Formats: sequence, C-alpha cells, structure tokens
Amino acid sequence: MSFNRLITEKKVNHKINKMKKAGIITLMVLFLMQGFSQETKSVENPENRGNIYQENTNIIIGDTLLGIQDDGESVRIRIGNRRLEILEALEGKPQIRFENYNQYRQNDDIYNFPHSRDRDEIKKKRYRRFKGHWSGIELGFNNYMTSERNLVMPDEIDYMTLHSGKSMGFNLNFTQQSFGFTGFLGLITGLGLNWNNYHFDGNNNIVKNSDGVITMLDPAGTLKKSKFTTLYLTLPVLLEVQIPTDSKKINLAGGVIGAIKLASHNKMVYQNGDKVKSDDDFSLNMLRYGFTARAGFENFQLFGTYYPVSLFRQGKGPGGYSLYPFEIGLAFTFND
Repeated sequence: MSFNRLITEKKVNHKINKMKKAGIITLMVLFLMQGFSQETKSVENPENRGNIYQENTNIIIGDTLLGIQDDGESVRIRIGNRRLEILEALEGKPQIRFENYNQYRQNDDIYNFPHSRDRDEIKKKRYRRFKGHWSGIELGFNNYMTSERNLVMPDEIDYMTLHSGKSMGFNLNFTQQSFGFTGFLGLITGLGLNWNNYHFDGNNNIVKNSDGVITMLDPAGTLKKSKFTTLYLTLPVLLEVQIPTDSKKINLAGGVIGAIKLASHNKMVYQNGDKVKSDDDFSLNMLRYGFTARAGFENFQLFGTYYPVSLFRQGKGPGGYSLYPFEIGLAFTFND
C-alpha cells in the first residue's frame, strides 16, 4: 500500500468520524431541546476562523446544563457536573474519559468550559443567585400582651390569661421567591399558613355577645382543655443577609409580614371526654401586619414576630382592651 493511499484513507476515515460525531451531537441536541426549554447557542471559535480543518462546533444549553464541543480532535460533552471526553485516534479505538466538576472551585472547568459563557458573565449570574430562608416549617410559643406591653392581664379580663407552656403556634411556609442584590443579600417574599393556639389557664373560654364584644364563656363543668385557635394566610417581605463561614452560612433577616384571617374557632374538652367546638369570627381583625426578625445557621433559624395590630377589632376586645399577639420559635427551611 502506497504512502499517498494510506494518507488518503486516513483523511477519508477522519471525515467519516467527524460526520458520525456531528450526527451524534445533532441527535443529542434535538433530544435535550425537547426536554428542556433552555436557550441554545452555537459558538464559533474565533481563533480558528478561516481554517476549515480546525473549525469547532460548540453548543451550549443553559449555564451548565449542557455543553458540547467538537474541535476536530476530540468531542467534549458536558451534562450538569459531569463531562465525557472522546479523543479521536487515527488507528485503533478512540480514548474515552469521564470527569466530574466541582462547582465550588473557581479554577475548575465550570468556569472554563470552552465557549460555554464568558467567565465574568458566569460570576455575575452566580453573584445574583441568592436563595433566602422562608419556605419551611416553624414551631413556637404564642401569646399576647396589653397596650402597656404587659403579659399580665387586668383583673377584669383575667379569663384571657393563657397557659404559656401549652399555647403554641405552627407555621407552614409553602412557597417563596428570592430577589438577590448580591450572592449574600436579597429580598424574600412568599406565602404561608399561620396557626395560633391560645390555651386558657382558667376553667373558661370566650364567646362573642350580641354586640360583637368578646366576653367570658362559662362551660358549666370542669374542663380538661380549653383553647382558642386562629388561622391566617401570611405574606412576608424580608431583607436577608448571609454571612459565609467556611462552606456554611449564617443568615440574618428582618422585615414585615402581612396576614389575612382565614378561620377561627374555640374548643373545650371536658374531664369526662366530651368535646365542644364552635366556629366563629370572634370579632378578629381580618387584616393585620407584624414585624419579624430571624437568625440562623444554614436551614435552622430562631424567629420572633410581633403584631402591632390588635388581635380583636377596635372596641370589640375583651373588656374593651386591645391585645397584641406575638410568637417566638424555631424554623427549619427547605430552600437548599
């Protein structure tokens, strides 16, 4: 076999291999484009313009979702944090290598995957990829105080005194949206459900009279448990700052929580096991807002919320008093 013939066959095999690779790349792109509604880009290597033997094929979908490069000597396919590299061989089988990406090392290929994005653009987007801490579950103690910021109820409404150890609230924050100013500072909003259970310390409950004023309800029997429950839909607007500590973060947040009343009821359980439950609006304020602050480490937070809006409507509270609710507790978020 002549030398020229050998060269010719190698060139033909080289072109066939390139056609196969182009076909594989085209099929993969068509498949992935059906599964992901991401922007697709084809980028030409400016260093190789005008050189038909060094032409590159580069395809990017998303930031790091999919990247494909064919430079004539190798094919690099990146999906997520994994990369497959196929090195062409003129004779014998091609070499295949698998690699993983470390998203937390700036010198890793996630910043240098050929033509996927400019490094500054990637850093800018990561800079704004802020995730706040709201969605999750919260459990804590709730109570209320008088306008003089006193937890002790006046004598004339002593029946509103609560059993502090049993008066507990539960919050289910089921959705959130984060707006990052930087990678460590941003605004958070979302939606949540707020249950407050007020357990009375005395052998009584409350009822709304014909004038809509809250008064004492005498159960005419010995109670094992007596409580008053409210349910609100909440919407927060929080400013959060995150402080890196090694690979973890301390998060501090504060802001306003608006709420709309969804339901309320009282419940009494007698010593003999009988139960009495009554649904009513109890002259509660339909709308309210509160100030909240929270501090935590990663997904665990301490939180406190105070509502400067009276629990009951003006002039309809027990004995004409205004009572201002608050809650303190622990939160576990699902954001990360």
